[in-house]
Parts: sequence; structure tokens; C-alpha cells
Amino acid sequence: MLTIHVAEASPDAAVLVDGTHLAAVGPYGQLAADHPRARVRRWPGILTPGLLNPYGPELLEQAYHPDPREADRLGTEPVFGPRAQALLRADASAPGASARRGVQRMLAHGTVAVAGELRGRAALDAVRRAGLALGGRPASLPGPASFSPVPLVLLPGLGAGSPARFAVFDVPDRAELVRLGASTCVATVVGGRLVYRRT
Repeated sequence: MLTIHVAEASPDAAVLVDGTHLAAVGPYGQLAADHPRARVRRWPGILTPGLLNPYGPELLEQAYHPDPREADRLGTEPVFGPRAQALLRADASAPGASARRGVQRMLAHGTVAVAGELRGRAALDAVRRAGLALGGRPASLPGPASFSPVPLVLLPGLGAGSPARFAVFDVPDRAELVRLGASTCVATVVGGRLVYRRT
């Protein structure tokens, strides 16, 4: 089924999704007129190509992402350092479960690609299952490992025929996205699938 995604602050950057790829990119009015039977998903804010998170190894292999059932003991934020390593070694399933939760956090921050050399099978499997692209790591990293690194690394523009991989942020423009960060994400689409939607 064809789906048009349009964000209210960027109606000229609407996308038409056909399966796993973009069939067209352009003004919403034109896409809707050309494809009147397409389902329409309307979002607040701006639609962008999505983000590259340069901290793949740091966030998916060196950090431990607590299960919600561990929140009373570990909190809800990622755990780093020796404590994280001890938690990751606690049992054989810990690295995979933690990496999957880390990937979910990335998706909730508009991440559609990760960078850095992932060496563990658990992290690689989590990234592949989610459909995240693997990208090149910037020569210099912007700061400490974060789901909303400063500066944000936006992927190149969207075009017809490219993978249906993008994110929507509830901000009026890119300058405000840079100022407020990736926690403003309201939707992430990877491989044509809505993999994150803020409720």
C-alpha cells in the first residue's frame, strides 16, 4: 500500500512510500493529487532524512540499557563503565537484550543509521534486525556518547528510489531541531516501516 508521510512544518518535503523505498518526494498537494488512494500519515513538525548516531560501539556494546523491570535498582538511563561491563557479563542473554533496548532508544531519537565498528554479534544482530544502516564515523566525535549528540548528524537528502528511511521531529525548522535535539522525535521509519511513534 502506498503511504504519504507529511509533516505540518515541512509540507513541501512530503514522501510517498512504496514498500521499502520512496516512490516520490515533493509537495504534499502534488503527491496527494497524483496518488489519491494512498494512505496519509500526518505529523507535527518537520520530516527529515533521519540521523546518523556516531556512537554505535559506545551505546550498543559498552553501555548497559536497563530493562524496565530493573528501573528500581538501576534507573532508566544507560549504565556505563565497569558496572555496565559487569551487567553485560551477568548472563549470556544480557548483551543481546541490552543492545535491542539501546536500538529502541536510538529509534526514539530519529536514528536511522549508526557508525563505529561494532564487533559483537549481539549489537550487530540488533542493528540488522531493526534495519538501521551502517554509516561512516565522522573523523572527530562531537562529545560524550549520547542519543542526541551535539552536533546532530543529519543524513543526505531524500529522493525517489532511495530507501524509505526517515524521521519526523516536532520542531518548526532545522535550527530548532539543532537547538532542542533528537528527543523531539515523534516518528521514525526504517525500511518503509513505522518503527517508532511517540505516544
